[in-house]
Amino acid sequence: MRTMTRLSGLLAFAVFGWSGTPLVAHAQSYPARSITVVVPFPAGGPSDVVARIVTERMGRTLGHQMVIENVGGAGGTLGSARVAAAKPDGYTLLAGSMGSHVAAPVLTPNVKYDSERDFEPIGLTAHAPAVIVARKDFPANNLSEFVAYLRENGDKLKQAHGGIGASSHMACLLFNQALDIRPTSVAYRGTAPAMNDLVGGHVDFLCEQSVSVAEQIKAGAVKAYVVSANQRLAALPDIPSAKEGGINYQMSIWAGIFAPKGTPKEIIAKLAAALDKALDDPSVRKRLADLGGSIPAKRERTPASFARLVKAEIARWSPILKAASLTTQ
Repeated sequence: MRTMTRLSGLLAFAVFGWSGTPLVAHAQSYPARSITVVVPFPAGGPSDVVARIVTERMGRTLGHQMVIENVGGAGGTLGSARVAAAKPDGYTLLAGSMGSHVAAPVLTPNVKYDSERDFEPIGLTAHAPAVIVARKDFPANNLSEFVAYLRENGDKLKQAHGGIGASSHMACLLFNQALDIRPTSVAYRGTAPAMNDLVGGHVDFLCEQSVSVAEQIKAGAVKAYVVSANQRLAALPDIPSAKEGGINYQMSIWAGIFAPKGTPKEIIAKLAAALDKALDDPSVRKRLADLGGSIPAKRERTPASFARLVKAEIARWSPILKAASLTTQ
């Protein structure tokens, strides 16, 4: 009997001890190969731009490349759902945003993930205000003329955004609500195609965060009228703030990195440390600042702090977005 008990104990140790070892070893040796980072929007948009800048530096710290894969569609929900359903081993991550985690679940029907329950937050990568830009031949020459023109002709104008539920859609809804206008909404599969049509003169104006429109503004490809902030951006000093223009339009659009729910804590910690190091890198900070992006403070970058931000943003913006969607339809 004693021999049988001992054998049972050894068998139990062999089964449970051995089965647990690969998980520990996996976390300790992670990463052993390249990491896929899904951007749930087409290349060239704000989520894509920020993700490429930050993950390139993270990959150097981790010793393996972080490969961007663009999976656009449905306001960022298709790519986000793919990551939510991925194996939680640290090799498939999401470059999520305010659009994919706050706006899309409110504005897009039948979303196949829960922003709070289905992901492990790794850290905040950047945040930036929205900028209202128009085709370069738009008749208004300054903010006051722009506001007057919109209020007089709003229902005749075409307003582009990066898809229902995208952060640019969110920015448009809030801007329209602030001015009480109802332009024709034109949805695209991401900011890049929307910007292409704006530059080509096929739509009239666009609401998007500064990191994806700053270069076109500086190149003179589009006209910029207002920034959704209380003060001007250092990267775009000639554009007035909403506060200056007397417009109730203040918002900062954030982006961050997520892993599927259940990813080991040790892997989350390694990724968070690599992100923190990337955001301290002078070249990363300069590239984001040149585009009008703000680097999160140290206290904002931790997984726990990022999780609290997502939860708070969902609670804050959901009723606002629902109301804006109803009043600007």
